Amino acid sequence: MDQVILEKISEFVTEKTALKDLAVNYWYEGYCPQSGEFLRLPRNRMIEAIALGLMKQLAEDNRYSYEGKMYGVLLVETPQGELAVLKAFSGLLLGKNVVEGWVPSLLGKEKITLEEIQTLEQLENLKHQIVALQKISERQDYQDLSKEWKTRLNNLAIIHRERKLKRQEKRKNLLKTFQDNDLKLVLDNLNKESQKDGIEKRKLKQKRDKILNPLKQKIDQADAQILELKQQRKELSRQLQAQMNQVYSLSNFAGQSNSLQSLIPTGGLLTGTGECCAPKLLNYAAQHHLKPLAMAEFWWGEASNNGDKIPGQFYPACQERCQPLMGFLLSGLGNNQSFFKSEIKVIYEDQWIIAIDKPSSLLSVPGRYFETFDSVLTRLQNSLPDAQELRTVHRLDQDTSGILLLARDRYTHRHLSQQFAQRKVEKIYEAILAGSVMMNEGVIQLPLWGDPNNRPYQKVDWELGKPSITQFKVITTQENLTRIQFIPLTGRTHQIRVHAVDTQGLGSVILGDYLYGCNAGVSRLHLHARELKFEHPQQQKTVHLYLETPF
Repeated sequence: MDQVILEKISEFVTEKTALKDLAVNYWYEGYCPQSGEFLRLPRNRMIEAIALGLMKQLAEDNRYSYEGKMYGVLLVETPQGELAVLKAFSGLLLGKNVVEGWVPSLLGKEKITLEEIQTLEQLENLKHQIVALQKISERQDYQDLSKEWKTRLNNLAIIHRERKLKRQEKRKNLLKTFQDNDLKLVLDNLNKESQKDGIEKRKLKQKRDKILNPLKQKIDQADAQILELKQQRKELSRQLQAQMNQVYSLSNFAGQSNSLQSLIPTGGLLTGTGECCAPKLLNYAAQHHLKPLAMAEFWWGEASNNGDKIPGQFYPACQERCQPLMGFLLSGLGNNQSFFKSEIKVIYEDQWIIAIDKPSSLLSVPGRYFETFDSVLTRLQNSLPDAQELRTVHRLDQDTSGILLLARDRYTHRHLSQQFAQRKVEKIYEAILAGSVMMNEGVIQLPLWGDPNNRPYQKVDWELGKPSITQFKVITTQENLTRIQFIPLTGRTHQIRVHAVDTQGLGSVILGDYLYGCNAGVSRLHLHARELKFEHPQQQKTVHLYLETPF
């Protein structure tokens, strides 16, 4: 494993709350060329927070401010289950294609290193020639003299216009004073004055052309040379790119490696294909057995020449170079290969509410640390395109399975939360106790308190505890196990679990509850949120959800 390339998330983000928002703003996606499967990799707010951290690093070095280019970051999971970050740049960085700490260029480039160096030198030489021709002195001389001659001609035009107005006025007066031959004579003189003005204007233009035309000829010759040099540069770039396309090798997560030329054999490859951040990042991750979780690309440095790239802005995969490769690059990754391991089963959904079947061992919401990000909320945020405002209305313990309710907007969340707070929501749980109970049904009222120094453990405490009420009813008994129904009237942490195990309650631990002393060899906590009944905030109807108990 290349330890220099992989970096810790803490190198980019120190505020952990910035890493909890996993709402997706963009999907890198494509169809697998072999299976036709539609594959996706998110750009979520977590990876954007990491990218912002990289922007801060780039801002600390002025060299990166002058060289506008795309940068990218990829969040990966190592084979050891650790999270790490890869970073890449498009093309060259400060004139180099290999920079310590950054993902290198694609494999195969070393085969044409000499040809590339020679071609790049030729391209650089052509560039200098073009720049020199663009800066020839005749261009500025022509521009300056053109302005001077334009001013002289404008001034002459003003003089001629004044003379013309005087002649017109004079004609009117002459028509009243002279007649016949005398009138013809004086009018001919006025016409001659007009002709003199035209001759004067033509002579001035001829002088202008005599001075400007040689300059214009040299400029036209330079422009023709520039056009020819640009054609040479284009052809050299095309030849080099064709060589690169044949030797560049891309790898994917299915263990396949192909040349760029074979991936896009139609001749649609453009200069720079394979040198963008996304192909470099995914190719490196595939070769080093790193599982991609999220990716982001952004522009940094001077704005692009055409103004379509702004520093600090995130951008999608470019349609011409990256997007055609995305299906191959993601092959083998699969739709369920992200850090958020599997799909969540939805049991009810409308435009305001989602209810899901939460599996045992999955958190309702993300925890404080990287290893506890996986949760119902993050999985839904990672899979639904419109989950930015999605919030859990209540929570289930990590080891408890069953119905979990989420709201799609703040209004719905507020109204449902009020129903829970006011005990208007009916919740029914089913559990198996590792033992028998003395009563078939009843109510448990034991105040619960959580010791801050021993979280998440809860206990009955008559002095510090909060009021906690649970109704129960035995469903069946078999050998030394009791299947039982619980209806919690309050919603304290671990309420049912403590009310079941405490001797002042039922005195029998829930099967699989190792935190509270169960020593049976089972794989899960046998506690399930079976039913939920509430009033729909928008539809003004009672919603009754039921989910079969899985044990």
